[in-house]
Amino acid sequence: MTRSRMICLLRDATWLDRERVAAWGAGLLILQITLLLTLTLWQAGYVSQVEVPISIDFVSFYAAGKLVLAGTPALAYDRAAHYLIQQQSTMPGGQYQFFLYPPMFLLLCAGLASLPYLVAYALFEVVTLALFLAVIRRVLQAKDWTWLPAALAFPAIFWNFAEGQNAFLTAALFGGFTLLIDRRPTWAGVLLGLMCYKPHFGMLAPFALTAGRRWRAFFAAGVTSVLLVALSVLLFGWETWAAYFRAFAASDAVYASGRVDFQGMIAPFGAFRLFGFQPATSYVGQAVAALLMTGLTVAVWRRSRRPALRSASLLAATLLSVPLALVYDQLLLLVAMAWLVRDARETGFMPWEKILLLVCYALSLLIWIVGGVWHIPLGPFISAMVLSLCLRRIWLMPGPPNVAR
Repeated sequence: MTRSRMICLLRDATWLDRERVAAWGAGLLILQITLLLTLTLWQAGYVSQVEVPISIDFVSFYAAGKLVLAGTPALAYDRAAHYLIQQQSTMPGGQYQFFLYPPMFLLLCAGLASLPYLVAYALFEVVTLALFLAVIRRVLQAKDWTWLPAALAFPAIFWNFAEGQNAFLTAALFGGFTLLIDRRPTWAGVLLGLMCYKPHFGMLAPFALTAGRRWRAFFAAGVTSVLLVALSVLLFGWETWAAYFRAFAASDAVYASGRVDFQGMIAPFGAFRLFGFQPATSYVGQAVAALLMTGLTVAVWRRSRRPALRSASLLAATLLSVPLALVYDQLLLLVAMAWLVRDARETGFMPWEKILLLVCYALSLLIWIVGGVWHIPLGPFISAMVLSLCLRRIWLMPGPPNVAR
């Protein structure tokens, strides 16, 4: 094969069609399911004897909910009391998992803790995954299910299940916000406000809404957040919020110290720490990235007439602006990539675009390995690649406005 032929194959990537994407996604999904089942059996002691069980993040949610049901919600932020409940209710002998979410998240935790542990875990993950997939399908405007294997095989899906995390819910709410912002701005704001249990993930949204003059969504998000805070104060009292603020003030000792592996972080702060920079320098680098992403988001939402590209750029820029994002939070990037694919279907794929999206997907599989072995932070690089694809389309293909339906 000649060099020019190879370049054409990569530049246009006409071979990268739906059928191949579906087939490759199905193969990768089978491998990941096999790995997840093997890890589950190993953890349960069926493969080999496990001396120290590896607890997952969901035990933190469940134990916090048990403390709420016991009438002591403030103890969710007391490590000794929280750890004791983790040992009693979930995985005895497992490593302690911190609870650093604001008290409004305790509302959901209490509901989950009213169920048996494994039932609560399965119900939470399956229901929130279904919501997330519904958002992806709506973004893609898919009329069939050929997209599903590749979506399910995206590595952040595996990590979220393995950790029992809430990233499915976060991505569903954020993705739903981008779907509704132009048609039903009030409901879009409500979905954004419901994300207040992860307030840092909404740090760019007010700037985007202000630049785009989406005032109804702006105020709906604010009202929703305030109402959730008020409800948490009414149910749990001010002392629970005081306990949360004390725990939050000490959270730097968890994230900056390496207690959470830097190779699993996909924000610039984690990248700087993985490179060996001290926390103070890493925070400066993160602040610079946040300022750049804020300015870029304002520019895009003020000038771009393409809803799909505004949404994709906001999702990708968010992962580069927040001080903390972990590997399962890359689900936001999958929504951004879905928006890019949708825009490309309406206006045509640009040269190299398909292959670069495939590279972003493939590199996501290697974040943990490459970060752990070679100390190279792929997470921010992948987010920057997706963001660059958005900006390239905005700059080179302004085109007519499209409407998110």
